[in-house]
Amino acid sequence: MTTVEIVFAYGKHPDESVMRAVNNVREVYGIRRILFHEAEHTVRLEYDATRLTSAAVHQLLRRAGLDLTREIPAATVPELPGEAAGASTPGAKA
Repeated sequence: MTTVEIVFAYGKHPDESVMRAVNNVREVYGIRRILFHEAEHTVRLEYDATRLTSAAVHQLLRRAGLDLTREIPAATVPELPGEAAGASTPGAKA
């Protein structure tokens, strides 16, 4: 398994139906973790690059209804407090 992190900026704040759809994305084999940073309007994903590509991950989020505006290099986005310890949003796979 090759774990990769990708970060996307999003425009419009996701509503309840979009968040339910994003929760279903967590069930896709290869998606390991999804973290939202509401203040920065970013979503960080950890996925298995032997199973998925960055384009596939982008498409999954777009199909869920998330208003993605651009990809941000993961190295330039600081981790959230507790993120390095494995904290994640409710329902996220560890």
